[in-house]
Amino acid sequence: MKNILIGITSSIAAYKIYELIRKYVKNGYNVKTVYTPNAVNFISPLVLETLSKNPSYCKQFEPRNNPEHINLCDWADIFVIAPISANTISKFASGISDNLLTSIFCAYISTKKPVLIAPAMNENMWNNPFIQENLVKLKKFGVTVDEPINGYLACGTEGKGHLDDINNIYENTLRCLFENKLNNSKKIVVTVGGTREKIDNVRYISNFSSGKMGFALCDWAYRLGYKVKAVSTIENSKPYEIKLVSSANDMLNALKNEDYNYLIMASAVADYRPKSISDKKLLKEDIGDNLCLELVKNPDIISEMSKNKKDNQRTIGFCLGDKDIIRLAENKLKNKNLDFIIANDVKTALNTNTNKVTIIDKNGKIIDIDIDTKENTAKKILEVVCD
Repeated sequence: MKNILIGITSSIAAYKIYELIRKYVKNGYNVKTVYTPNAVNFISPLVLETLSKNPSYCKQFEPRNNPEHINLCDWADIFVIAPISANTISKFASGISDNLLTSIFCAYISTKKPVLIAPAMNENMWNNPFIQENLVKLKKFGVTVDEPINGYLACGTEGKGHLDDINNIYENTLRCLFENKLNNSKKIVVTVGGTREKIDNVRYISNFSSGKMGFALCDWAYRLGYKVKAVSTIENSKPYEIKLVSSANDMLNALKNEDYNYLIMASAVADYRPKSISDKKLLKEDIGDNLCLELVKNPDIISEMSKNKKDNQRTIGFCLGDKDIIRLAENKLKNKNLDFIIANDVKTALNTNTNKVTIIDKNGKIIDIDIDTKENTAKKILEVVCD
């Protein structure tokens, strides 16, 4: 598992890094922390050590066998500095090494291992031309900058300088760790969530799909460097594009306009929809004791998309069932002209944080992936279905 070194500088936003540490650790990453002497005004070293389950570091010189800044530099697979102040940005860009954190950076930048910085400061400080010039210098030498966002600042004003959302910093950390530059020109489109088929302007028919598997696939595709688009029935905040749709017809129309290398149909598309939709709420007084709906078949989205796929395109489907799943999946793979199909069981897939899947390709090869988190399962699926 990867080692993440977090650097923390003196910013009021430092308290948010507790949640970032928890997120890294929860997902299986090894975490160590280093902080500047002034950062202790905003964070507790004891809390850092408790959350990371590792020592926290601040002193430049300790009586150890090897210099601490070299030990930590060698240990880390990525150096994430969040929040980073205007002062530390300028020190990084100038090669100043007057504390442990800046000394680590001075040695670390030569290793070519990834560095991610997430600034937080007053808007006027962010817009300072010297700070912007220093950021350009850092980017030139491979530093990834997770820019601040607009928000309410500690000084009482609104503006750009608010630390980026912790979830975005987490996603960008993993992208820096796992991105394959060869994927940058390839696009993955993933359908997410259960479709909603309207009955009237209040009610709809849907299913229990949570969209977790679809978003896990999108997240890992993004981290691996692909261009990612989610065509989703569920609203979400992600660092990649999300096209919101509702019904099966909406989803099909959205996909028809997409150019992609991989289409992964992870959504739960309703097989049927009401034949007629009321433009006003149906009232019980008008309906009586029984509401009868006439349903008609929805378009088979993945079959429609597979009909006209190009040589450089792959279509990947999902098959959810509670019995005879492999047989059903193999039939679907053949009948819908798919390149791969992912078979999963209702009991282990629906409304859970885990999944157990079987991947079948068009040549009949079968790969079983044992039960795991949906996040880990998504990564394993992409390793199989993508070149």
